[in-house]
Amino acid sequence: MKKKEIIPPRSMGLRLKIIQALVAFGIFVIILIWILLAKLDSNDQKQKSQKNQSEKAKLKEMATLSVDDLDRFNQTLSKILVPRIVDTPSHNDVQKFIESYLHQLGWSVDLDQFEEDTPFGRKKFTNIIGTFDTNACKRIVLACHYDSKYFADFEFLAATDSAVPCTMILELIKILNPKLRANQNNQHISLQVIFFDGEEAFERWSEMDSLYGSRHLAARLNSLAFRSDVCGSNVLTELNRIETLILLDLIGEASPRFCPHSSSTYKMFKHLNQIENRLNRMKLLESKRQSGTDYFSRCAFGTSSVEDDHVPFERLGVPILHLISTPFPPNWHQIGDNGRNLHYSTIRNLMRILLVFLKEQLKL
Repeated sequence: MKKKEIIPPRSMGLRLKIIQALVAFGIFVIILIWILLAKLDSNDQKQKSQKNQSEKAKLKEMATLSVDDLDRFNQTLSKILVPRIVDTPSHNDVQKFIESYLHQLGWSVDLDQFEEDTPFGRKKFTNIIGTFDTNACKRIVLACHYDSKYFADFEFLAATDSAVPCTMILELIKILNPKLRANQNNQHISLQVIFFDGEEAFERWSEMDSLYGSRHLAARLNSLAFRSDVCGSNVLTELNRIETLILLDLIGEASPRFCPHSSSTYKMFKHLNQIENRLNRMKLLESKRQSGTDYFSRCAFGTSSVEDDHVPFERLGVPILHLISTPFPPNWHQIGDNGRNLHYSTIRNLMRILLVFLKEQLKL
């Protein structure tokens, strides 16, 4: 039988003190860790708050950058808001103005000139292509058409169709130009603008009497070989260099609604919607509605697309983001599309959204 060990009272007291000391030390360590974690969490929250404030400040700066200069916008618009029937003196004046504007910004300018038979005889067409950095492998393209439709019974100025979109593009790239220059050496992708000629039908819209400029330019870019050791094997033609073609049309009147038409650019469309929501929350968009604007949230994916200058490019596989107001503005192809029915709050709002969108897409 094992003899039972008898622990002296003094030894038991010592053990108890050691246990109490260890428990106290453990509690101290736990409290210390809790304090350190709380401090780290506080610092993390502070850093996140500072980052959010910084991002909000940058967002506000970009969204408001020169957009409110209405006099400058109207000065540019006045040079385009004239009858622009293909191959007429006033049409040629607009072409020269756009070309000069791009040169003044220091952009590379390419004129895609050609002649084609029309119901009104043989006409000369000129597509205007401006590129910020011709060496960049890929391009995000902003596009519009600068010609206007012929009507025998009235003078058609075509403000929304598309003098305003063209003016918006010119003003947008002027605002972005300094940021593009600051980031030029780090860019794999550049910004390009295309002003299509001959979008409108001379008589009745058909496969051959419409989209003169875009049909010609898409075919031309698809036939021009492009070779580069750094751009990858999938970039074989000038057309392959287009990352996305963003086409603006029928913009300028109040309450436009834009719809996502293509799965290839649905993420970009959602990006526009997210930017609109962010700017609405920051009260940076002008609206009489408490909930703010809803240009990009009133239309479900899969809405039927509209035939426009993007079609020849889309048929050749170029991703398309078609920003056209649907339904069409009330003054579409009417004498009232003359500039008097423009809604400048809407124009400013869309320019703010597009400025932030382009900045984030190009990582400026």
